[in-house]
Amino acid sequence: MFGMFAKINNPSAAFPLLPCEHFSFRFVDVKNTVMKRLWIVCTLLIGALTIQAQKNMNFYSFTVTTIDGRDLVLSELRGKKVLVVNTASKCGLTPQFEQLEALYRQYGDKGFVVIGFPANNFLNQEPRSNGEIIEFCKKNYGVTFPMMAKISVKGKDMHPLYQWLTSKEKNGKMDSEVQWNFQKYLIDENGNLLDVVPPRVRPDDEKIVKWIIGK
Repeated sequence: MFGMFAKINNPSAAFPLLPCEHFSFRFVDVKNTVMKRLWIVCTLLIGALTIQAQKNMNFYSFTVTTIDGRDLVLSELRGKKVLVVNTASKCGLTPQFEQLEALYRQYGDKGFVVIGFPANNFLNQEPRSNGEIIEFCKKNYGVTFPMMAKISVKGKDMHPLYQWLTSKEKNGKMDSEVQWNFQKYLIDENGNLLDVVPPRVRPDDEKIVKWIIGK
């Protein structure tokens, strides 16, 4: 019965060893496979979280810069109806500044605000600096509604707010493209995109006024 414990004189012959390189290769292969799987899982998780975060974004998710260089956290406008408009001072539609200001003065104390974003995306119709823009607006149209620093509203350098405004994937409402200066985006009291109004439609159009007063 003790034969099974007989001494082995040549262990290497009884238990031949594989080359070390074999085990090293297998270990590295397993390690790489695990890392690849972890990388895929992490990528999918980050992608899912990013999509969810985009779905949860609204108007209040953004901070913009005023024309005099201050930060405006748009969540400060919570509970108000907001008309967002891209402006230009050398456009055939520039007189809409007058109608925008009239709306703001009439309904500004009733939970409504206009926010102007100067942009030079169309035929170089807003070449002025921020300082020159606000001076022009005040002198010619008596503008008192909030004006923001000049941005881009289309193309590769489009401002993040306008990326949200124009993408259904981000705003949950509709896709759109800024057609020209003075395109209007209507934001409800909860920071959600409600509608887009074409540039040539006057700011005091019946549809806009009815939206402001809640009819």
